Parts: sequence; structure tokens; C-alpha cells
Amino acid sequence: MNRKTFLTGALALLATGVAYPALGQSIPATVDQPVTISYYNYNLASAGNGAEATKRLIAKFEAANPNIKVKGVGASSADITSRIQADVAAGRIPDVVQMVFSDLEFTVDNLGAAALEQIVPETELKAHFEGISPNGLQLGVLNGKTYGLAYTFSTPVLFYNADLFKAAGLDPDNPPKTWAEVKAAGLAITKKTKAEGIATGIFGPSAGDWLFQGVLRSNNGSLMSPDRKTLAFAEPASVEAVAMLRDLYDSGAYTNLDITAAMEAMASGNVGMYLQTSAIQGFLVKGSQGKFDLRASTMPRFGDKPQRPNNSGSALVILSRDPLKRRAAWELMKFMTSKEAYTVITSEIGYLPLRADIVEDPKYLGNWVKEHPLIQPNLEQLRMLERWESFPGPNYRQIQKTMMEGAEMAVFGGTDPAAAMQAAQKSAQAMMPK
Repeated sequence: MNRKTFLTGALALLATGVAYPALGQSIPATVDQPVTISYYNYNLASAGNGAEATKRLIAKFEAANPNIKVKGVGASSADITSRIQADVAAGRIPDVVQMVFSDLEFTVDNLGAAALEQIVPETELKAHFEGISPNGLQLGVLNGKTYGLAYTFSTPVLFYNADLFKAAGLDPDNPPKTWAEVKAAGLAITKKTKAEGIATGIFGPSAGDWLFQGVLRSNNGSLMSPDRKTLAFAEPASVEAVAMLRDLYDSGAYTNLDITAAMEAMASGNVGMYLQTSAIQGFLVKGSQGKFDLRASTMPRFGDKPQRPNNSGSALVILSRDPLKRRAAWELMKFMTSKEAYTVITSEIGYLPLRADIVEDPKYLGNWVKEHPLIQPNLEQLRMLERWESFPGPNYRQIQKTMMEGAEMAVFGGTDPAAAMQAAQKSAQAMMPK
């Protein structure tokens, strides 16, 4: 059998749920000999969103753990699961991976993710979990076991250019709180300045569906039935949310830029508002320094309905089958979710600090938080956070893609929102597990 035939066959097995078995044995107490582990991380592949900060954290970890060498492997958040899947199929099993939450169920069911409760001593696991946000910890739990340890994490933030607000006759101290106010502000900016009104990270090849989910939920829409068998994103409340985005675009307030172009336009002062993950905060701060007053607010709501933001971000997952490498991977996971690491992750990248006790501690983030108010909307929304839902079954990514393509056609392609979402739902339902 040649390599191409092997890889094709192995991927087919993975897609049907047949995976290499995960060993259930406990890990050794220490790493008492040299070992190298692979660390698949999408921040390492980012442009200005934390690659350098992640490299420095890895270097600090290696300095503190001289027996452990970490081989960083960068892949975008959109591609990392496919890369991991292909490497597992080829026998190159990663040791620890940064996995987006929407892919966690597939990773457990098909790639042999290790439950931490089965390999880490109970007292050690409990001690490390102490102080981590319960909301964050629960995102990595499936069937009562922790397969993913919450890592980089954010909520949707509305970044805005206070100077453009002033130029457009708007009050920068009272940013838009509803989508109707966003539309009015966007139109004022496009009319009275040379800038675009609002851009978002909702659509595009690397966008996923995390922002879109929050928009639907905030209008009391949903993705699927509670039993996870029937899709529901074409129901009236969800369609109404899509129609709002269509109206925003048709009005001229909403510009259709891909994620990279939108991020760069916001950083250069050419967009008034940008709804996106707080992970781009460092990039925007760097671009705005000395040029304009960058501020942030919470995700817009629909009228009097409350925002229902869900998380973006990732968990750290152990895939290694080797006990010594599992111990080394667990040591890396502990370091990357420590107070020291979250101080760097929050202050230099923009993700939420999932250890709440460091927010006011001057040894960690206390002084930084006082000097950087952009973090406040993120902290506020952590209290109302809802889970980023993953679709069930091996076709989960295709279901997500079909939904997002339907929504994109409705918003930017001129297709009637109800018709577009109904057609997408019909196609996607055929891919759901029977």
C-alpha cells in the first residue's frame, strides 16, 4: 500500500469514528529524562495576534523545565484540525494541541483525545483547576470528563474609533449598544468622514461561526434542537437576525471586508467600528498608538433583548499516547494556563484572563487592567457567556460551512434571507447524524 492510499484509508476510518485508542494509564510523577513534545498552536501561525507572545511563553517554559523541549507547529485556527487529522492518520500523533472549541467533540470521538481525569492524579488536577473560571472549565467537558483545558478565550467586542465618532458628530463616551444604533452610527461615519462605518469578523473563510452564533442567540434564535438532531437556524428568530445584517449592508453602514482587510482597516483608522474577538486587541492597539483614540464596547443587542455572547477561542488537548510525553504535555498545559501565562496572554494578545484572581492583583494584571480599559467589555461579558455550540457527527465542519454560506448569500449576495437559510438548512440537515 503506498502512502497516498494509506492516508486516504486512514482518513476514511477517522471520519467514520474509528480512531487509534487512547491509553488510560496514569502519567509518571515527573519528567526525569530529556523528551521533545510537539505543540500544535494556531497563535503561532497568526499575523500579529500572539505569535511572538506564544514563542516567549514556550521559551520560558523550556527554561523552567530543562528536560522538556517543545516543537511548536503553527497552523491557522481554520486549518489546525485538518492538519492534526492528517498527521494522526499518517502516524505522526501530536502530543498537545490548541483546539478550537467547535472541534472538541470531533477530537474526542475521532482523534483519541485523553481525558485529564484518566491520566492526571486527582489531587494534582484539582489543585490546578483551583481559581480557573468555572464557565471556562465547563467548555472542555464532554460526558462528564475534561478533555480540553480552557486556554485562549474571548467574547465578541465592538472596537471603535473615538476620533471618527467625534468627526461624525457622535458621542464617543456613549457607543452603540443596539444594532439599530450601530446602523445609525455607521451611516453617520460614512456620510461625514472618508471612513467605512462598521466591519465584522462574522464572515470569511477563517471566520468559523462563533460570532454568527452570538448574533443569532441575541435575537433568541438557535442553531439546532435541544436533542441536537434537528437544525433550527432557518427558524424566524434566526432569519430575522440575518435580515438585520442584510439591512445593515444594504444601507451602506456595513462594509464587506475579509478578516485581514477589516483588521488592517480598523488599525489604520479607516473603519469606525469593528466587531471581532478581543484577540486582535494587541494588533489594534499597536496600529492606533499616536494616531487615534481606540476604544471598546460590548456586543450589540437587538432592542431590549439581552446580548447572548458565546466564546471564541480554544482548549489545550493531549493526544499523545506515550506516558512520558503525556506528563510533559500536562506540564506545558499547566504552565500555559498559569497566572504568569494568563498575564501575558491577556496583556499582549487580548484574550480573557480565565484566572479571575489575577485581574486585581498588582503582581499580575492589576495595574495593567487599570491602564487598559479595552479589557472591560470582555470581562463584563464573561458573566453572561453562552457555549459555542459544535454540530454533531463527522460532517460537523461541512454543516457549519453550509450554514455560513447561506447566511453570506443572504447578507451580501442579494438572496432573500428566509430562502437562503431554509435552503442551507435543508442541505445541512442531510449531513446530520441519523
